[in-house]
Amino acid sequence: MSLIVRRTLQAAGCGAGVVLTDDRTVKRLNYRDRGKNKPTNVLTYANPPEMLLAFGVVAREAARESKSITQHLQHLLVHGALHLHGYDHHHAGEAREMESEEARILARLHVPNPWKNR
Repeated sequence: MSLIVRRTLQAAGCGAGVVLTDDRTVKRLNYRDRGKNKPTNVLTYANPPEMLLAFGVVAREAARESKSITQHLQHLLVHGALHLHGYDHHHAGEAREMESEEARILARLHVPNPWKNR
C-alpha cells in the first residue's frame, strides 16, 4: 500500500505524511479542530503537512459507492493534497474546480473519475 500512497502523492505534487487511523481518533480531532463532532474521511494539516484518514469511514464509503478501498483511498489522498495546495469546496464554483483537478490527477493514475455518474 505504501507504493500506492507514494505514487498518488507524487502525482498530486504533495509531500505530506499520511496516517491511516481509526474513526474515533479522527472524530476527536475533527471536533477539536473544526467543531464537527463526527468522523470524516480525511483531515489535513498544513504544518507539518499531514493527512489523517479514518479507515472505518473510508471503508464504509467505498462499500456504499461500490468502489475498491484502494481507489477510494487514492481519491481521498488527492483530495487531501489539493486541500494542502489551497483548494476548497465550500462554494459550488470551488467544488467544481477541485473536483475537476481531482479527476485530472486520478486519470493519470488510471483511477476512474469519482464524480462521473453522480
